[in-house]
Amino acid sequence: MKNNLNSPLPISVTCPACGMLCDDLSLNDITPVSIKNGCAKSIAFFEQSFKSSNESACTPSVSGKPTDLNTAIKAAAEILAKSQAPLFAGLGTEVQGMRAIMRLAAKSNATLDHMHSESTVRNTLTMQNGGWLTTTLSEIKNRADVILAIGTDIGSSHPRFFEKLVWDSTSLFSKPSPEVIYLGVPEEKAKSGTSPNGKPASVIGNDPSKVPEIINALNALLINKKINTETIGGISVATLQALVEKLKTARYAVIVWSASSFKFSHAELTIQSIVQLINQLNETTRAAGLPLNSGDGDSSVNNTSAWLSGYPTRNRFVNGKPEYDNYHFSTQKQLQNSDALLWISTFNPLSPPQTTLPSIVIGHPDTKLDSTPDVFIPVGIPGVDHAGTMFRMDSSITLPLKKLRNNELPNLSEVINRIEAELA
Repeated sequence: MKNNLNSPLPISVTCPACGMLCDDLSLNDITPVSIKNGCAKSIAFFEQSFKSSNESACTPSVSGKPTDLNTAIKAAAEILAKSQAPLFAGLGTEVQGMRAIMRLAAKSNATLDHMHSESTVRNTLTMQNGGWLTTTLSEIKNRADVILAIGTDIGSSHPRFFEKLVWDSTSLFSKPSPEVIYLGVPEEKAKSGTSPNGKPASVIGNDPSKVPEIINALNALLINKKINTETIGGISVATLQALVEKLKTARYAVIVWSASSFKFSHAELTIQSIVQLINQLNETTRAAGLPLNSGDGDSSVNNTSAWLSGYPTRNRFVNGKPEYDNYHFSTQKQLQNSDALLWISTFNPLSPPQTTLPSIVIGHPDTKLDSTPDVFIPVGIPGVDHAGTMFRMDSSITLPLKKLRNNELPNLSEVINRIEAELA
């Protein structure tokens, strides 16, 4: 595999390793990877992308035997042509890749589900039920004076959140650094909220499983309901009342959560309670929410699916018309009901779930397959091997990905379009 750079170093890049899509990075070297303004996730992403791969890893295969791209595309098209109800899963791609996938799905009556939908659907259910009031990264940087992180330390999934949005003093308005409060986060994980001057974030409760009852208590206290107990979820009611007063007096409070960190059943009800808390705060002050994304292009995939079909993923096409069911159209259930699997993962070398279905894998050239699919087609990595477009996690803007190197791998859109053409 060739690592010929498309431009001389250093190169400015946008990093797709998390939903922040930081676009102030500068790639200074690739052996080893050196990135100005890089975080642990960006360095890991580009190291994975630029590491040496042998030629066989970048060669398409049919039934485990190396072949050329044309043969692999025809074999994939044959599987889909015979299928009555294929499942398109994984969907680790950006906007252009998802646009192509949507066209192929409409033609082949496929069901669509992103690899991170188990967590994303919790947010979707809440938004569908009653709407929500969320903010943007720019608003956090310019206005937030209190940040309440519920069940997540933020920094593990989005490493530069505090650097770029909380501790950066170059905001549009003169304001002090926001106060950071963690709720339901183990203290050892709360270090990312420590300010540059050494002031640690406040931690209220360290047991994530207690978050549901604590949020319900906060909602009750906010509307002056009396709680006839001294503690809720191991936290004194007095401490929770003080938190409520802090949120009420904030000029712009931001409540952050990560649906993927809620490891309990019916987590969508807790997110609904968080949204209710935000709504109630807005009766007397300003507050907004920020749901963190899970990655692998999930924000881009769901936005693209929604504008093209009217639905986010966990949708399907029947005779070219979209349907939506966030329960029955999950990958887990559809592996039992579908007759073919198309797995897509272009940002990370993730293997598909185990299945006996005829399977097509289109993905990262370094994908280590747990079992041999009927067809494997390696494609370029977005933001490294080809240009693209992604939605930032707040869905307020899209950012361009650059092509950084030249190689012979096709991009996902090209492969999907060619498979679709074979089905015409």
